[in-house]
Amino acid sequence: MRGLWRSPSPRTFFGLTHKYIEQVYEQFFLMKYHGNWSLTELYNLPVGLRKWFFERLVRQKEEETEAYKTPAQPNQVKKFTP
Repeated sequence: MRGLWRSPSPRTFFGLTHKYIEQVYEQFFLMKYHGNWSLTELYNLPVGLRKWFFERLVRQKEEETEAYKTPAQPNQVKKFTP
């Protein structure tokens, strides 16, 4: 009886897939590594807000990488004057 599955829905209907959980943990890792979030904060963050913070973090890192690749123009450098 144990091997018989009577529901026409796949088993993932009642839970999250391994692929989804892996993506969530990848987000957790990157947000913890680059943003110093705690795991408690990440678990308690609403899904939509977590996605927004993650996408914003990715965009920020892309902008930083692009700025690093692009050399600064001499006239763009401002000198500090007290």
